[in-house]
Amino acid sequence: MIHYILAIDQGTTGTTALLIGRDLVIRGKVTVDFPQHFPEPGRVEHDPEEIWFSVLQAIRRVMKETAVPASEIAAIGITNQRETTLLWDRETGRPAGNAIVWQDRRSAGICRELKERGTESRVREKTGLVLDPYFSGTKITWRLREDANLRRRAESGELAFGTVDSFLVWRLTGGTHHVTDISNASRTLLMDLKNLSWDDELLTLLEVPSPMLPDIRPSSHVYGVTRGLEILPDGIPVAGMAGDQQAALFGQACFEPGEAKCTYGTGAFLLENTGEEIVFSKSGLLTTVAWQIGREVSYALEGSAFIAGAAVQWLRDGLGLFQSSMDIEALAASVPDSGGLVFVPALAGLGAPHWRSEARGAIFGITRGTTAAHLARATLEGIALQIADLVTAMAADRGKLPALLKVDGGAAGNNLLMQLQADLIDLPVVRPQTLETTALGAAMLAGLATGFWRDLDEVKASWREERRFLRRQPPSWREELQQRWRTAVGKA
Repeated sequence: MIHYILAIDQGTTGTTALLIGRDLVIRGKVTVDFPQHFPEPGRVEHDPEEIWFSVLQAIRRVMKETAVPASEIAAIGITNQRETTLLWDRETGRPAGNAIVWQDRRSAGICRELKERGTESRVREKTGLVLDPYFSGTKITWRLREDANLRRRAESGELAFGTVDSFLVWRLTGGTHHVTDISNASRTLLMDLKNLSWDDELLTLLEVPSPMLPDIRPSSHVYGVTRGLEILPDGIPVAGMAGDQQAALFGQACFEPGEAKCTYGTGAFLLENTGEEIVFSKSGLLTTVAWQIGREVSYALEGSAFIAGAAVQWLRDGLGLFQSSMDIEALAASVPDSGGLVFVPALAGLGAPHWRSEARGAIFGITRGTTAAHLARATLEGIALQIADLVTAMAADRGKLPALLKVDGGAAGNNLLMQLQADLIDLPVVRPQTLETTALGAAMLAGLATGFWRDLDEVKASWREERRFLRRQPPSWREELQQRWRTAVGKA
């Protein structure tokens, strides 16, 4: 019997390879970091070959450390940093320059130009997204405007475009399959949410030649099999893909409409499953495809806070308040409250539902009695208050709150932060036994495509809750804190 799914979690600063069993227990995990490149202010790039090397190294090491033979791998699942944009030569497989990373802002001028032409409402109607350099489409526009030879090659079909998932499938299958999954396609500004296909109007608007685009496939699907790799034998199905946040939603077993999760990493991402209903937000959220299995498509509402764990890192590295990010919990818990201090962690602007790129971090309410512990607690409150804003926005769009909020990511291990979150949203906050839910989601999708698991019920039966946080504070506490927060956000 074949016992494992190999999950590849390709992130912004490193790649993690995991071996996951039928019981959703992680048997092995290896992370290999790679560098980011910053050629100019506002520009962030990756070398695609460095990404690929990190993937190979992570797989090689996890197989070696676990001593699992390749014959035990049923399938490969991929989850990836979304929106990062790569171009490569179809004949040679060589990258056509560095990848433009999702954080990169170089296409801001193109977005302004499109907004001034009055196109944003049409783009939002078709894609569920806003015109922002965050997404892949305007990154392609920028690359092809800057290099006439690249445009010629793109128009002739010599060049392939893809997000990281596409590039990895191309490499894993020996250059035989140029595909993307529907969740990643929905983040490009080029796919119509209703038709689930590349849209000619959007391609014309963003000056993107159709011959360079990958085929769109379901999230749980056999895209191809391994071919020509030194680290793995030929013939292993590459069978599941989803963007990292959609994969985390799936990995949290949020299979039904109204189920929601929040991933607390450098930033924080809240997604709620809306089922087959496309909910266009009136509250500053994004509408996206969650996944497709067979013919069934699930959509989601998404809200993002640009800064979450990064605020804790700033206290650690910028202010030197503690040596390890884990130390913030004890420091913040050493005081009963923040002493009236409010920290708006807009260190990179404010994301949904505010969308204020000009906002900056701000601290209000400092007195002679303010201590490092008060600032630590106010930081955790600021993270939780951002998520509370997103929960409120989602409730406004859907007409009701989710029943609970599942949580994952590194900061979800902070008990004080999770308790503050439950107090601020007045919903149960549920933490799973395994916080690697992004990789779990990719593995689940691959396993369902290959019969490793029979159906969603079998997968859900293996998902395990570790702890549940319930509201402890009275409504008056929440209302007072949120009033101070709203005032502070208006001034940030």
